[in-house]
Amino acid sequence: MTDFLFPILGYLLGSIPFSILITRFVKGVDVRDSGSGHATTTNTIRQAGFGWGALVFILDVGKGYIPTYLAAKYTGDVWIVTLTAAFAVVGHCWPLFAGLRGGMGLATAGGTFLAIDTLTFLICIGLLILLVLVVRHSARASVFTGILAAPVLWLLDIRDVSFWVVAAAGLVIAVRFLVDWNRQYRELWLDRENAGKSSG
Repeated sequence: MTDFLFPILGYLLGSIPFSILITRFVKGVDVRDSGSGHATTTNTIRQAGFGWGALVFILDVGKGYIPTYLAAKYTGDVWIVTLTAAFAVVGHCWPLFAGLRGGMGLATAGGTFLAIDTLTFLICIGLLILLVLVVRHSARASVFTGILAAPVLWLLDIRDVSFWVVAAAGLVIAVRFLVDWNRQYRELWLDRENAGKSSG
């Protein structure tokens, strides 16, 4: 029964809103009040600078990595590991400690993948980059990545716990990014923007 504490740990760690806490500490503002409106690394870079954004990125990756790694190490149960990873991403996107208004989950999902298998992590990052270049819209590319990552692993004959973690976390990512499907915004180097139509 104690195995089910790992998904709870995943959600609680995922719910720590590092971008909100750090931006508020550095600039005295809520990171969600401008830019894309989300608690993300890129929004932190906009408001607090690259160094603080890099710190947020590392901490957000850690939120996914730590609980997933612990679940894999101490339970070895595929479903517990999968649920832990998914709940960590859910916590980041809908954080208990920030009014359920969090980030988009990519860094935290990446942390869960990295905790399981480096190759899986690299494949998913490569797929995301490819789709961003093809689709030319980071939100839509992220939705497609969330949906397609697990099938790509299956085709590559990666069908162990990595497949299930990517399937579960990818589904959360796909659902989360649907909110920005039609949005024209500038995510730093990722999205194109028509002159005069910027929303941040």
